[in-house]
Amino acid sequence: MPNIRVDGRIARTNKTSQTAFRGFGGPQGMLVMEDLLGRCAPLLGIDPLELRRRNFYQQGQTTPYGQPVKQADRLAACWDQVASSGEVARRRAEIADFNTRHPHTKRGLAMTPVKFGISFNLTAFNQAGALVHVYKDGSVLINHGGTEMGQGLHTKMLQVAATALGLPLSRVRLAPTRTDKVPNTSATAASSGADLNGAAIKNACEQIRERLAQVAGGQLGISANDVRIEDGVVRGLSPASGSIGWNELVNTAYHQRVQLWAAGFYRTEGLHWDANAMQGEPFKYFANGVAAAEVEVDGFTGAYTLRRVDIVHDVGDSLSPMIDIGQIEGGFVQGAGWLTLEDLRWDTSDGPNRGRLATQAASTYKLPSFSEMPEDFRVKLLEKAHEEGAVYGSKAVGEPPLMLAFSVREALREAAAAFGPAGTSVVLGCPATPEAVYWALDTARTPQAAETSDAGAEPAMAGER
Repeated sequence: MPNIRVDGRIARTNKTSQTAFRGFGGPQGMLVMEDLLGRCAPLLGIDPLELRRRNFYQQGQTTPYGQPVKQADRLAACWDQVASSGEVARRRAEIADFNTRHPHTKRGLAMTPVKFGISFNLTAFNQAGALVHVYKDGSVLINHGGTEMGQGLHTKMLQVAATALGLPLSRVRLAPTRTDKVPNTSATAASSGADLNGAAIKNACEQIRERLAQVAGGQLGISANDVRIEDGVVRGLSPASGSIGWNELVNTAYHQRVQLWAAGFYRTEGLHWDANAMQGEPFKYFANGVAAAEVEVDGFTGAYTLRRVDIVHDVGDSLSPMIDIGQIEGGFVQGAGWLTLEDLRWDTSDGPNRGRLATQAASTYKLPSFSEMPEDFRVKLLEKAHEEGAVYGSKAVGEPPLMLAFSVREALREAAAAFGPAGTSVVLGCPATPEAVYWALDTARTPQAAETSDAGAEPAMAGER
């Protein structure tokens, strides 16, 4: 968007108290843009895939707040890989044929991209500390300031320490996060937990390793610069220099009174933000991803199934591929739940319960489960995606995958539009529950209804009900 103006308004409401979730405002803004593109494409006579592709950032372009978009080609690479490995062109042709032959059931396939800035907008939060201890028996204990909440942060931090020290993972232990050990911690949020804490641990380990290299150099009779520690074995560049074990090296260092612990610190460089001018470079880098989702919609009820999902996501050089793939799968499913299932409703009767939240429990608030998972779910990590300046070239993976689920909503829109004549543009409510999908496809079948009411009888956004 070369020109953009946004007017915001704060309003007091009687809604229940709520807070941010995965994405912290990003998903809501992106939803508006994807909704506009999805509605405009058929009206412009442009393939939705082509319209989205045309609007990718190009190298050298800047965001509305003035930050250059580096590695702009990464998003195009993800897009092309999904289109190729997902056989999108062939499947869309098959879907068109299916829709022609099935008047009461329609399918849709949509691709949507994600470009998500990584870092705290408040620059001061982009710092972290760590404490690493090496004991006389050769074991290692690490402390960091991140909170493990099931996202695999502790596992990644153990891997960072083991890699930095050149040890097997089994030699490293992790202590619970405590502010009396590592103070002034930033929140484990903004997808920055691994970036910040991992870099702090790496810094502490490199301090210790540098001291041990001096000791090892003396033991092996070589320069400290020629010392290598791999898998717990210390050796020089030349095989003739011999080798010693990690435990022996640590014991020697202790008796030479070499410090075997270190406090690590990291601050993300290059960030600046002018809150008054709304200009600056608040993000270290951008995470990218693309998803293609295929759905099938029942024309009588609006019920649908998610047939297949293909994802390619840019996580840099992954610290832990299995964890990152799990995060992508989980984020996508959470996003699909937010966009298609999780409908907040309030009592609108005139009785004593008026205004109370009616969907306050798992019995009334539908969360995604195995039955909503794609029948065919394929997730791949973008290859050759090293991120310079991040810990071991990795990228954040916490929040960005949630927005990949826009592809499900856009596929539902395309399937609903297929019930009408070519070029039909439908307004789809959000969350796109079967009821909202039914109203959208009903509008597609009766275009005159859309002319009298922009949204038809029902398909308003959930916040507008």
